[in-house]
Amino acid sequence: MPVVNRIADYAPQMTQWRQHLHQIPELALDCHETAGFVADRLREFGVDEIHEGIATTGIVAIITGQGDGPTIGLRADMDALPMSEETGLDYASERPGKMHACGHDGHTTMLLGAAKYLAETRNFTGRVALIFQPAEETIGGARIMVEEGIMDRFDIGQVYAMHNVPGVEPGTFFTAPGPVMAAVDTFHVHIKGVGGHGATPHETKDPVMAACGIAQAIQTIVSRNHYALDDLVVSVTQIHAGTVDNVIPETAYLNGTVRTFDPAVQQMVMERMKTIVAGQAASYGVEAELDYEVGYPATVNNADKAAFAVEVAKGVSGDDRVVGDAGRVMGAEDFAYMLQARPGAYVCIGQGDSAGLHSPEYNFNDEIAPVGASFFARLVETAQPIARVAK
Repeated sequence: MPVVNRIADYAPQMTQWRQHLHQIPELALDCHETAGFVADRLREFGVDEIHEGIATTGIVAIITGQGDGPTIGLRADMDALPMSEETGLDYASERPGKMHACGHDGHTTMLLGAAKYLAETRNFTGRVALIFQPAEETIGGARIMVEEGIMDRFDIGQVYAMHNVPGVEPGTFFTAPGPVMAAVDTFHVHIKGVGGHGATPHETKDPVMAACGIAQAIQTIVSRNHYALDDLVVSVTQIHAGTVDNVIPETAYLNGTVRTFDPAVQQMVMERMKTIVAGQAASYGVEAELDYEVGYPATVNNADKAAFAVEVAKGVSGDDRVVGDAGRVMGAEDFAYMLQARPGAYVCIGQGDSAGLHSPEYNFNDEIAPVGASFFARLVETAQPIARVAK
C-alpha cells in the first residue's frame, strides 16, 4: 500500500497550491486569504460541509463516508512566521516580513490533497473532519478551536497531525508513544535599581550586576534542583540594560524559555525561579519582578494511536522507512491541546536536505506532499474501513 496512485496524479496541482500559499503568508489568526483559498478548493472537491470562522480564520470541513461510523480528525496548520524570506525563489513571499519558514504551506497542501482524494473515493465509513488551523506559531490556535468546541460539535473521536522535518530522508516517518514535544513557558524578569555614573558605582544599586546574578542562579535550577536523567531546559535568551559606556542604568531586563514534560517539574521551576529572583534582588539591593507565562502543554501521543499511525505509515513508505520509538524533543507544538481533548498522534515526515525550520532560506519540499497526503488518506481508510462481504 504505497503512495496512493490517485494522489500521485494530483502532484502537479498540489505543487501549484503550495507555491501559491507560499507567496501569501499570513500570521497568527489573520489567515483570511489562506483560509479563503482552502475553502475554495474544498468546495471544488465537493466536501459535504464547510464550517468557517472558527478561531477567527480556522476551518472544519466534513466528508461523509459510506455508512455509519465515528469521526476521525486530521489537522493542518496554516500560519506563517514574522520574518523575511531569503530563498530567491520565483514564488517567494510577496509580503515583506512574513514567510512560510516552517512548512505550514506544505502541511495545508497535504491535507488538501487527502481531502480531494477522500471526497472522490469515500472508501471509508463514518466521517472525516478536516481541521485547518491558524495561529500555531503564536497564541495557540489549536487551544482556541478546542475551546470553541470543535471536538464535541463535530463528534471527533480521534485526531492526528503531521509536521515536516529537515535533515531527515524525504518521505520517511517517525513518532513515539507518550510525550513527543515539550511544554513551553516564558519568563520575564524586570529589575529596577538606582542608576548613576560609571565612575561612582558605590552610589548606585546596579541592576546590571543583579541581572547577571539572576541569570547565573537561574541556570542552577537544572544542575542542582533537578534529577539529571529527566528532561528539563531553562535558557536565558535575552539580557537588556544600559545605553552608554559610562552610565550605570536604572533598569535591566531578562527573558528566557523553560521546556518541561512533567507538570511537577514545571511547578518546581516556577517556585525556584520566584525564590531566586527575590533572593538575588535582595542581595543586590534592587527590586525585581518575575512574570512567568505558562505556554503550550507537552504534546503527548496516545500510545495505541501512535502505534496505529506507525503501521499506516509503514504501508505508505515501507517498514524500513518508519521509526515508531524516535523519542521526544524539547520543541513545542499547540496540537498538544487537541491531544488533551481527544486521543491521537503527532507524526513527523522527513523533508530531506534543506535549510532548517524557521530559517530565512527554508522551503518546503513539494516531492513529499503526495506521501503526506497518502498517509492522511490511509489513516482514514484504515481506521474506518468499509466492511467487505465475502461472496
